[in-house]
Amino acid sequence: MRFAITLSLLFLSGCAIEPWVKPYERDNLADPIMSMSRDAVSTNYMHHVYQAREGARGAEGGGGGGCGCN
Repeated sequence: MRFAITLSLLFLSGCAIEPWVKPYERDNLADPIMSMSRDAVSTNYMHHVYQAREGARGAEGGGGGGCGCN
């Protein structure tokens, strides 16, 4: 029991640590060459499908609602 509490406190302490990526470094990570996908067209299409199906348009930078009206 004590081990479980210690382990959970250890994991929760990781949430309080400041992020390693600074705001001015995020531009480098957002570069398209840093993408993990092999096919950019397929990935963009799948993002479009997920946005329309989940009703979460705008999360990927697109405007409009989940109904498909832009």
